[in-house]
This record gives sequence, C-alpha cells and structure tokens, in this order.
Amino acid sequence: MKFNHAKKVATAHAITDLLADHGVDTREDLHTWLGQQANRGVLRTVKGVGPKSIDYIGNLVGRSQVAVDVHLRTFAADAGVTDLRYEQLREVYEEAAALLGHHSGGLEHAVWRYKSGAP
Repeated sequence: MKFNHAKKVATAHAITDLLADHGVDTREDLHTWLGQQANRGVLRTVKGVGPKSIDYIGNLVGRSQVAVDVHLRTFAADAGVTDLRYEQLREVYEEAAALLGHHSGGLEHAVWRYKSGAP
C-alpha cells in the first residue's frame, strides 16, 4: 500500500490495533469477523473508516462486496441513477450483478476499471 498522507497511515495503524484487540489475526479471521454486522459497526469507530473502507477491506479478504466510490457514483449518474445514499447505491450494484449473473465485487471492479481508465 502506498500511503502518502499521515492520516491514512494513522488510520491503518488504528485498524490494525482494533483487529488485534478483537483476536483477528489472519485473512480468514477477518473474513469471518466482517460477516457479523456488529463488527462492521465496531470498525466504523475508527476515525476515517466509513462503509466504503469496510466494503473494500471485505473485498480484500474475499467477501465480494461493492465499495462505492467516486467512479461507481459517476457511472451510476451517467445511467440516470442519482441522489442515492451509499447503502442504496451499493444495493443497486448488488442487484445489477445478480441480474447479470456476476459476483458483486467483480462488477464493482469492472466499473471501477472502466471509469478510472485503468488498463
């Protein structure tokens, strides 16, 4: 990870400390731990961690979630889907993925790559 900002480094350390305090030591531990809604709330207590961060971390450990960022919001707006809260837009992407027969994390990644111009 390339963090160029001290706040991001501090957030990463705070997440690490919180997970260690909860006995989360491995990728599998984190995958299981994030499966409990209450633990998502615990992770939100870390300054700088919001729902997108939690969904992104979930993707890193194989949970196939949609982490809505500016690219996904822009893509949705281009399609006429605007003014939705984070959770609502995440549900739109999850439903679209299900209708298309894709994993939601895979659809999220494809949209992100397309809108970000990534190769």
